[in-house]
Amino acid sequence: MSLWSLLAQECADRCCTSAIRDINTVAVRVEHEGLSFLTITLPDYGKAIEKWLDQGQVGIHSAFRKERGGELPVFLQGYLNRVFDRSSGSLLDNPCIDAIRSVRQLTLMFGKMQVECSKERQLAALRGYFECEQDVRRSDAALLESDLQEFRDMSELLFGQLFGQLNRDVLFDRLIPKHGPGSTADHILGNQKWNQRTWTRRLEKVFPSRSYLIPNWRFTHVLDEVNVLEPGEEQPVKIVLVPKTLKTPRVIAMEPTCMQYAQQAVAHGFMRVFDRDRLLSKLIGFDSQPPNQEMARQGSFDNRTATLDLSEASDRVSNELVRNLVSRWPYVAWALDATRSRRALVDGKVIRLAKYASMGSALCFPIEAVVFLTLIFVGIQRSLNETLTLRDVKRFVGSVRVYGDDLIVPVDHVLSVVRVLEAFGSRVNLSKSFWTGKFRESCGKEYYDGHDVSIVRVRHFLPTQRQDAIAVQSLVSFRNQLYLSGYWQTVRDLDERIEGLIKFFPTVHPDSAISGRVSFVGDTFGYRYTRVHPSRQTPLVRGFVVTAKPPSDLLEGTGALLKCLLKPGNLSEDGEWRRSLPWLDPGASVGGPFGVTHDATLWSQPQSEGKHLERSGRPQRVDIKLRWSPPY
Repeated sequence: MSLWSLLAQECADRCCTSAIRDINTVAVRVEHEGLSFLTITLPDYGKAIEKWLDQGQVGIHSAFRKERGGELPVFLQGYLNRVFDRSSGSLLDNPCIDAIRSVRQLTLMFGKMQVECSKERQLAALRGYFECEQDVRRSDAALLESDLQEFRDMSELLFGQLFGQLNRDVLFDRLIPKHGPGSTADHILGNQKWNQRTWTRRLEKVFPSRSYLIPNWRFTHVLDEVNVLEPGEEQPVKIVLVPKTLKTPRVIAMEPTCMQYAQQAVAHGFMRVFDRDRLLSKLIGFDSQPPNQEMARQGSFDNRTATLDLSEASDRVSNELVRNLVSRWPYVAWALDATRSRRALVDGKVIRLAKYASMGSALCFPIEAVVFLTLIFVGIQRSLNETLTLRDVKRFVGSVRVYGDDLIVPVDHVLSVVRVLEAFGSRVNLSKSFWTGKFRESCGKEYYDGHDVSIVRVRHFLPTQRQDAIAVQSLVSFRNQLYLSGYWQTVRDLDERIEGLIKFFPTVHPDSAISGRVSFVGDTFGYRYTRVHPSRQTPLVRGFVVTAKPPSDLLEGTGALLKCLLKPGNLSEDGEWRRSLPWLDPGASVGGPFGVTHDATLWSQPQSEGKHLERSGRPQRVDIKLRWSPPY
């Protein structure tokens, strides 16, 4: 409450208004409604204001009353007066950008705190998962063969070369598997995943265990211990809930170890081919959000592009749609089907899945992006009422881009694209999709008429002791983001609070490992350092560093050899083992899971490289320690 009041007062000073009544209103509402007012009611109000900006007219919000004889809500009216006309509620010709940013900051700041939801909301999320499954089945049944044919043709136009190369990679065993750091449905963690002894019959047909579970042919005796499961015996994915917002949790799936291992192989092969495609890399993003953000900024002032957001995006991509997507590339189709879990354990019940995969699968993100891009161009094709060619597709570079469930499409074709997405089972979140006015949002950035109106969010409760390392780091990060956004009065109060938690709070560069303050004020070099490194002659400052060690997990034998051989950088682009490895000594024969054998033998790695066989997995605890470290 005190943090909200500080920001409200600073925003009021910036917008030449008063926040006294707003602060009193929030104090009363929080007293009666609790944390949910800040984390649910206010964010809903903020989202409504975003739609008012897009539509150019103030609407009705049930949580806040309008003033008598006017069209604006009483709450935050001092800011809204600078954005909307008080009597008509229409958007002003030149609304105050500071007021727009302030209203968004004050309403949405607590909207995405990572706090566990109530049991009722968790049960509602699980019911929504069941309902989503039924929706996917209904949308599959409603699709016509002509719709699927158009979808298949567009898939071949856009991804023909990519899937053709991936088809050959699957056929010739060029895929490179790996294990991720997360939890699995069969509770195998860290390095022990490399000693997995469970495989499935479906995987065996596409990913033979002799090629993926052992280092080379000399270890075939290990395969005698492998339990190959028939389709009916396969372990289902485990559906779990993780914090997202206080309103609703995020639903993810924990895959069995063998499935995750094979999914990573297909995903790596997909990305290796994708990175070579100059056209697709301009239409889809997997690891870079700035292109989407820049297109959203441009669309906010030239109104050429719209930003669309999808609800339950991954859960609404049906398996039937993916099968049609890759039907012309049989080995890709077999690989995607073999690595897909067909059943899920939800709240103690096992159900058969109609979706392709939930969030948690290594293939969820790339496959959903491929499906969404295909549907976007199907929508554009229907809008133009002509068959698109590859030359036509290239014309839309700069106005079409997909990053997960954040879609950017041309405004001229947005209604057709929305209809196609809905017809093929997706659900467009209209409250977070914008194309009418000058407001746009994509990949965590928001713009109005070309101006950045993005906000700073609170992710954790403010810490009360230094030992709460995650909360301390989150508070420091929040403080620095506020400073860079110009909220310097609030930052001064936060600095006092932080210094009360951690005694040493030096000025550092944003990329420094030290939890310190970012500032535009400093000495000649920008930092006030008090020590110089004895050998490197670089400046050092004293401060707290957040540390996290992977748990101890010793790996030896066959699993250790397999992990070392599959480490990134030890394989060439075509999946062959490199002849010169920094930790291999010529002398003996070492092969790989694809039957490739070279003259080399494994010997001791450097200490920094060898620790992955001693420790692995996600850290079980996070500490904060006082150290000397560079300020940049």
